[in-house]
Amino acid sequence: MSNNPVSESTSFSTIQAKFLETITSCPICNESQFSSFLVCEDQLVSHQKFTIQKCDNCGFRFTNPVPSETVMGSYYKSDQYVSHNDAGNGFLNTAYRAVRSHTLKSKLSLINKLSKQKRRVLDVGCGTGAFLETCKKDGWAIMGVEPDANARAVSTNKLRIEISPDLNLLTGTGPFDVISLWHVLEHIPNLDETIQQLYELMADEGTLLIAVPNSDSYDAKYFGENWAAYDVPRHLYHFTPSTIESLFTKHNFQLIEQRPMIFDALYIAMLSTRYQTGKTDYLDSMRVGLISNAKARQTGNSSSITYLLRKAR
Repeated sequence: MSNNPVSESTSFSTIQAKFLETITSCPICNESQFSSFLVCEDQLVSHQKFTIQKCDNCGFRFTNPVPSETVMGSYYKSDQYVSHNDAGNGFLNTAYRAVRSHTLKSKLSLINKLSKQKRRVLDVGCGTGAFLETCKKDGWAIMGVEPDANARAVSTNKLRIEISPDLNLLTGTGPFDVISLWHVLEHIPNLDETIQQLYELMADEGTLLIAVPNSDSYDAKYFGENWAAYDVPRHLYHFTPSTIESLFTKHNFQLIEQRPMIFDALYIAMLSTRYQTGKTDYLDSMRVGLISNAKARQTGNSSSITYLLRKAR
């Protein structure tokens, strides 16, 4: 018998009523006064509405309330959730994987520049193992964390190493020269605990790579509640450059650099036009994505950003 209280016959309205948790203090500044920022629909699985709130003190944005960890897995059960699925069909999934092959080379080039010797890399939220496979082929010693059982099985089979289901199980296995979270931090409920664990696992001269969507980007403002990268309720947090810096400064990290993820603006725009009208508008997606990338060259507010962080000296 499953320990999951959500069976196939359990409706999402029941989940909404019974298994919601409310954030009462801001994860960054601990203040408790929030304002409503947006109400968005879960376009991927449940079609429920979720509220994004904004801390009145520091401006941090987060989904509130959210499904509890007990039932959150139910909101990931979709063939369209590409990072957990190597075999999804359709143009957008095919485009995602085509772009991924290019970005994997870019990510490898980046970590090779960061560490002169190929040593140890930890990928948290490694999905089906594409990034770690690229690193392994290039001579890196690899380790991964992936809580989703199906994705973990795929990556374990692909990489021929044991992938941990939980970061807690890696205590004492460091130090790692590079630790990466590619579009993962926005999914992690226990931010303070997780960032402290990352700090302890990282080598003193190591680099932490955090890639997340930017809710201050042009395309986020253009699409509003239909911006696909809000992805409620799976995305618990909706970061901006300023809130990323505040969060990691709190945990004794120093922000070294931020890099735009230019393909994300185009891919997210394609999803967003579909959420707007029910049909992907490729021309409008290209227009909005290109404008977003152009504006980001002046503002730094790319659709998604990779942040490079090191331990503060």
